[in-house]
Amino acid sequence: MAGLVVVFDFDKTIIDWDSDNWVVEELGVKDLFTQLLPTMPWNSLMDRMMRELHSRGKTIEDIAECLKKIPLHPNIASAIKSAHAFGCDLRVLSAANEFFIDTILKHHGLMDCFSEINTNPSIIDEQGRLRILPYHDFHSSSHGCTICPPSMCKGLIMEKMQASIAADGKKHKQFIYVGDGAPDFCAGLKLEEGDFLMPRRDFPIWDLISANPLFTKAKIYEWNECDELGAVLLNTVNAFFTENKSRSTDQLVSVDCESQNSSTCLTAHEAFQNALPVPLPRQ
Repeated sequence: MAGLVVVFDFDKTIIDWDSDNWVVEELGVKDLFTQLLPTMPWNSLMDRMMRELHSRGKTIEDIAECLKKIPLHPNIASAIKSAHAFGCDLRVLSAANEFFIDTILKHHGLMDCFSEINTNPSIIDEQGRLRILPYHDFHSSSHGCTICPPSMCKGLIMEKMQASIAADGKKHKQFIYVGDGAPDFCAGLKLEEGDFLMPRRDFPIWDLISANPLFTKAKIYEWNECDELGAVLLNTVNAFFTENKSRSTDQLVSVDCESQNSSTCLTAHEAFQNALPVPLPRQ
């Protein structure tokens, strides 16, 4: 079949929560987190919170059990499994961290659906403390992007993915990118005509696309609530195979749009076409 790579953000996309905030609040360090937030980058702050939790006697197992309590909508889990079974290459591109993402995906039986997890690395040190490190070592140099956080530029990682796929000698693959945040807009700018961008409506990515419609080459398929995402994703997969005529009709993914609460599964945001571009925001 024609190649289709589906790249997901994680927080507020695969899960409808921010995993960092969930752990901070559930394990009782929100006050310190809020106090220190203005003083350091997010990635460094989360590493500091892991040190604080360790000093309070919280173990790796405590953190894992906390993460396993984060809800994951069954429509999203079902859509991920369906897309994987159909042969899509699924990947994660997230500014969360390896331990959080792996723990949640394994808990929900989804880890094997993904060929690649691109995120901030994490390790467990000799003292049993979880360390959260930056994907990009911003202490030694800047990645130069004003949209993304210092620890990771999603646009640069998307370019690496595209280059790696182009270099593997296989036929051209197209992308679906799913996300909610400003860094997901940066990744979406790397998509080409024939690719698909699935922004979460009324989130930062949506605002940036609305303000800068001419910067985006990919087709836009919007979504809002997590119970809607599964239907929009599978309909986008269907749109890909339909438009490329690479599969017969009976081979398309079966989706009951009404049952997924999505009456606008294949509707792009037409207002983008008439809006005027404005300068991109700076951090």
